[in-house]
Amino acid sequence: MKKIYPMKRIAAGCMALCIAFAAFGFSDGSVSDIALADNDTYSSQLEELKKQQQELDKQIADADKKLADEQDKYLRLAAEYDNYRKRTAKEKESLYADAKIDTVKALLGVYDNLERGIAQYGDEESPHRKGLEMVFNQFKESLKKLGVETMDAVGQPFDPEKHNAVMHIEDESYGESTVVEVLQQGFTLGDKVLRFAIVKVAN
Repeated sequence: MKKIYPMKRIAAGCMALCIAFAAFGFSDGSVSDIALADNDTYSSQLEELKKQQQELDKQIADADKKLADEQDKYLRLAAEYDNYRKRTAKEKESLYADAKIDTVKALLGVYDNLERGIAQYGDEESPHRKGLEMVFNQFKESLKKLGVETMDAVGQPFDPEKHNAVMHIEDESYGESTVVEVLQQGFTLGDKVLRFAIVKVAN
């Protein structure tokens, strides 16, 4: 067997490597070219990833803006609905109050007629008088349940916001501008005057 020395082994190995590179078509600088090609590929992929990240960031920002816009629209709509609900409730209350006032005003004439009818019967024991008094008391209770109150005017100072004076007398037993007689009853509903009391005022 022929003996091969170490240096010859190395030379033989290099020769074999060169033959292999030549067989695959590589030139002397092919290894460096492969490394540069890989670097270019990685750089290109990194740039592409950066572009994708920027696009995702933009989409997220757009989505956040749209969400904020929708939330703002929702809050505005909720506020508008709340205002509408309050306004509608207030209008409904006002309509109910106006209708109630109109209805009660139409019944005040019945109050006057019952009061006059009772006054016509001088006999307090008259069954007709007693019958009218029962109806009258029931009617007054119905008005009271509706919140209607009569004005307590006799002996009170004249109030132009509640009283309508049609007669004046001079009487030193009364103070100045004092209501001495109610000719027609006045009524209030809450803080509203349904009908002014027609009164006689002294001094």
